[in-house]
Amino acid sequence: MPAEALFSAANTLALAGWLVLVAAPRRRWAHWHVAGVGIPVALALLYAVLLATHAPGAEGGFSTLAGVRALFARDGLLLAGWVHYLAFDLFIGAWMCRRATQEALAWWQVYPALPLTFLAGPVGLLAFFALRAARRGAVVS
Repeated sequence: MPAEALFSAANTLALAGWLVLVAAPRRRWAHWHVAGVGIPVALALLYAVLLATHAPGAEGGFSTLAGVRALFARDGLLLAGWVHYLAFDLFIGAWMCRRATQEALAWWQVYPALPLTFLAGPVGLLAFFALRAARRGAVVS
């Protein structure tokens, strides 16, 4: 399958997971089975296939910025990097929903952190930690 088609499929799958989280954030099937495990595992499998297919013989590496640039010059590895982001950001969004449910956080407060996590991963996580700190005094657990 061409890289562009895989890119579109991965984006669509991740977006479906985010829509499930937004539509049913307190439902275990949503934040655990679908967005917390099912879709991230599917994306992780795609990531593994992309790495196995495109990493052998690739130039570059992770020790310098120039090395990362050279590594991601291959479309297959650039796509793998993108899929990595999609999988982890969705997993973190699902974790945030689980924690919010466990800690009885108000959903109107949690909702802004979800699109921030979808669009800018660590910024959304930071917003969620700030919410938790303001509410409970607990930053990480």
